[in-house]
Amino acid sequence: MWRNELNRSANPNFHLSAANPFLLIYGVGCAAAKWFGSVGILIPGIGIHVLSKFARLDRQMPKYIYPYVFYVPVIVVLINLFSEERIISTALFNQVGIWKMPILDKPYFITITVSLVVSALFLLMIARGKSNASTMERKAIYNVLSRGAGLVLIWTALTGYLDFSDVLPPYPYIYAGLIWCFTLRLAMIKFDYLNFIDKKYEKLFNLNPAAILLLDQHGRMKEVNPSAKQLFQLIKLKHVTFYDLVGESAKDHIQSRQAISDFETTICTEEKRIDVLIDGDYVWVDNEPHVILIIRDITAQKENQQVITFMAYHDPLTLLPNRRFFYEKLEEAIQDARVRQQQLALIIVDLDLFKETNDTYGHKVGDEILQHAAQLINESVAQQGVAARFGGDEFVFFLNEIPSVEFVRDKLNQLQHAFIHDVFMHEGIAIPIGMSLGVSFFPSDGDDVDTLLNSADKAMYELKRKGRTTGKT
Repeated sequence: MWRNELNRSANPNFHLSAANPFLLIYGVGCAAAKWFGSVGILIPGIGIHVLSKFARLDRQMPKYIYPYVFYVPVIVVLINLFSEERIISTALFNQVGIWKMPILDKPYFITITVSLVVSALFLLMIARGKSNASTMERKAIYNVLSRGAGLVLIWTALTGYLDFSDVLPPYPYIYAGLIWCFTLRLAMIKFDYLNFIDKKYEKLFNLNPAAILLLDQHGRMKEVNPSAKQLFQLIKLKHVTFYDLVGESAKDHIQSRQAISDFETTICTEEKRIDVLIDGDYVWVDNEPHVILIIRDITAQKENQQVITFMAYHDPLTLLPNRRFFYEKLEEAIQDARVRQQQLALIIVDLDLFKETNDTYGHKVGDEILQHAAQLINESVAQQGVAARFGGDEFVFFLNEIPSVEFVRDKLNQLQHAFIHDVFMHEGIAIPIGMSLGVSFFPSDGDDVDTLLNSADKAMYELKRKGRTTGKT
């Protein structure tokens, strides 16, 4: 019957009436079929393009092929839309119950076959992507996609090639799209694979050894990474702003939106002070100004630097200043005494019979004796000058702002008294430590470092020559 209706529709004298609605059905069905088939080709084509990017197959294609190969479906669609021939869709329908079922003709089977080829291509690309996957997470994603693509292939073949009559709605194979959508949704929920870039930066945020903070304009910590929690012990500081932890200079620097690069400051927590180096920039989040800070803990580095600086100017055994540091401080003291027109005393101390003691008890005991002597000398000087080890068993110190020569003599007597009564003990044996002293005064014995040292040295050796252990001033 439908073929007679078609022949009649070709008659120019044929008029559409309410009694003959077939022509209307045919015209509408023809147009709908055109667009339906075209969309059915374009959507899988786009899907293949996306999957090729995800599977990284695009990198293996020559530049003259990629991405142009994915535009081929557009050519097929254009031919289908503007050609009189039906290439990928049928325009013939049958009324079966409430459904208008498509006639299973040649264009129809071409469409089904193309769909199966596309599904098979999906499976091939998924298999290739799985073989190239570098992580177990990506392999698991490909497993989910391959199962979904396999079900799509089976469903399309069964419902496309077999005639289920009015048991299923028209074009039952299109419901394979629901299977594929469900597969994608399952993969997105389970693996969030469409958000790999965000995941990459989220992992970078969480694994970064530097503390990273996102602050609002009031210094409230909106987001912090694990390193920041560990550095600032935020479990105890939940209600404290970043500005409460840093000084006013850092707060003013950030609030005035100045450049933040290698900004050094100190952060104070409940338990300790932390020296930090801050880099950052200003961003807008939710239409409000924020600042991102990258904070590096340089406490250990600063402590190491302080140790290095200290050892550069101090004797490693006694921890007293070395010759270089002493010269600088003595020069400063002389300049100050010259301006103030005050006296300054320079004293050289040499331990008596140290070589014999060192040979008798060993170098370890000798080192301990030097440390003991250094402690006594440093305590005698206190805050009135600087003591140093010049090398071997020789020490030197100066006393500034001395009121008189008698004051220096009393100081030296106290030092000798300390050496006599604060006896060094080794394994229950008292080892006496003798010393010889030489003293010179600024400005009477010299007005520069070298002259004062030479004068004190001569005085000490004069006393040694006489066999005495006290300096004559």
